[in-house]
Amino acid sequence: MSRDASITLTWADGDFKFRLGWGELEELQEKTDAGPYVVLQRLHNGTWRVQDISNVLRMGLVGGGMAPDKAIQKVRFYVEQRPPMESVHHALAVLSAALMGAPDEKPGEPEAPKRKRGKRSTTSRTAKSGLAPSTEQVLRSDTHLNR
Repeated sequence: MSRDASITLTWADGDFKFRLGWGELEELQEKTDAGPYVVLQRLHNGTWRVQDISNVLRMGLVGGGMAPDKAIQKVRFYVEQRPPMESVHHALAVLSAALMGAPDEKPGEPEAPKRKRGKRSTTSRTAKSGLAPSTEQVLRSDTHLNR
C-alpha cells in the first residue's frame, strides 16, 4: 500500500495496481446505491452483493491506471465468469486501502538519536536541596478518623 492509497495485488493473470480515488468512490456509491463504508461492511460481514465486488475491482483498476475498456474485460473474465468468493477478498483489500490509506509510520516510539561522544547533555542535573520533599502527605480537613 502506498501513500496515495493504491495497492498492488496479484490478481487474475498478473500483478495489478488498484486505486479508488475520490471520483471512483463517488461512482462506486452510485453503482452500488450505498456509501463506500457500507460496501466495506458488506464485504467484511458477508452481506455483499455481486456488484459490490465487480465495481470495486473495475473502478480500482481504472483508478490504478488501466484503460476503462481493458478493466471491464478483465472484470468480466476474471470476476463475473468465476465464483464470487474468489474475488471478494481482493475487493475487500482494494476498498480498505482506499478508505483507510497507508499508515504514517511504524507503530511504537521512534528511536532517539545516538549521542556523540564528547558532547555534554543539555539536561541539567538536579541538585540536592535542604527543603522537605514536596510529596509529603497532607491530611484533608474532611477526613474523619475513627468515628
